[in-house]
Amino acid sequence: MNEHSPRARRMRISAMFFFYGLSYASWASRIPSIQQSLHLSEAGLGAVLFAMPAGSFITVPFTGFIIAKKGSRAVVTASSLLYSATLAAIGFSHSVLQLAVALFLFGSFGNMLNISVNTQAIGVEAQYKRRILSSFHAMWSTAGIAGAAIGTFVMGKGISTQTHLLCISVAVFIAMLVCIPYLLQEDINADKKRKVFVLPGKGMILLGVIAFCSMMCQGAMFDWSGVYFKKVMAVNPGWIGAGYTAFTISMALIRFVTDKITNVTGIKTVLFYSGIFTAAGLILCVCLPYLTPAIIGCVLVGIGVSPGVPLVFSAAGKTKGMSPGVAIAAVSTLGFIGLLIGPVLIGFVAGATSLKISFIILAAVGLVFAGLSLAVKEEA
Repeated sequence: MNEHSPRARRMRISAMFFFYGLSYASWASRIPSIQQSLHLSEAGLGAVLFAMPAGSFITVPFTGFIIAKKGSRAVVTASSLLYSATLAAIGFSHSVLQLAVALFLFGSFGNMLNISVNTQAIGVEAQYKRRILSSFHAMWSTAGIAGAAIGTFVMGKGISTQTHLLCISVAVFIAMLVCIPYLLQEDINADKKRKVFVLPGKGMILLGVIAFCSMMCQGAMFDWSGVYFKKVMAVNPGWIGAGYTAFTISMALIRFVTDKITNVTGIKTVLFYSGIFTAAGLILCVCLPYLTPAIIGCVLVGIGVSPGVPLVFSAAGKTKGMSPGVAIAAVSTLGFIGLLIGPVLIGFVAGATSLKISFIILAAVGLVFAGLSLAVKEEA
C-alpha cells in the first residue's frame, strides 16, 4: 500500500535531497585530509578528482532511459543506497587507484540519484499543482552548509576520515531506507511504450542552454571565489572563504522562497532577474575588489544562480511528448557541461590574462542567461 499524502511525500523526498547533499558535502570537506593521507600533489589531486565528474557524465544518457522504462522509484531506491555506501568506500581508499574507482562510482550513483529524485520531486509538484521544486533544492544546499560545518568540527577533534565518512554513510543509508516507502509508484507523463530517444525541441534546447549558463557560473564560484579573495583582493587568511560562504548561504536561502516568487511572477521573470543578479554580483566583485562590496557581490551571485537549475528542471519535467526522467537528463547534460567548463575556463583565461577578466566573462554569461530567459514560455 503506497497511499501517502502529498505533504508526507514532500517531507520524505525533501529529506532525501538533504541527505544526498550531506553525503556530497561530507566527502568534499575531507578532500584536504585525503590529499594529505595519499601524499597527492595539487596536480595529482586534480587528476583523481576528475573521476567523479567522469562517472557523473557517463551515466547521464542511460539514466533517463532506465527511468523511462523502470520508473524513477526503482532508480532512486538503488542509487540512494549505493551512493551512501560508496561514501564509506571513499574513506577507506588506501591508494590513488582505489580512490579513483570510488569517486567514479560516487559520481555515477550521485548523478543517477540526482536525475531520479528530481523526477520524483516533479511528480509531487504535480500533486501540489504549483511550483515547489526549488524547496527541494534548498534542502540540498542547506545540507551542504551542514556537511561543511560537521566536517570542520570532526577535523578539529582529530576524528579520522574513515570514521567520519563511515558514520555519515550509515546515517544516510538508514535515512534513505526510511524515506523510500514514500516515493511515488508512477512518474507523471509516464508511458513505457513511448520512444525514449526523442530529439529535443527548441524549448528543451533553450532550457538546456540556460542550465549551462547557470551551472557554469555556479561551478566557477565554487572553485574560484576563494582564490579571487586570496590573490586579487589579498584579504587576511581568515577571510579567504568569506565570499564562498556568502555565496552558498544566499543560494540556499533564496531557494526556499523561489517557488513562492515564481508562482506570483512567472518563470520568465525569475530567470531574467537571476541572470541580472548574477552579472551584477560579478561586476561588483571586479569593480570594487574590497572585502565588504565583494561579499555583497558574492551574495548577489548566489541569489542569481540559485533559481536556475530547479526552475529549468521543473519546466523540463512538464514537457509534453517526453518522460520527466529523459527531459531532466537532457537539460542536465548541458548544465553539467557548464559546471565542468566554468572552472576550467576561469583558470585558462586567468592564466592568459587575469582573474578579473575571467569574472567579467562570467558576468557576460549571466547577461546571456538573462537574455535567453525572455524566450522561455510561461506555460512550460
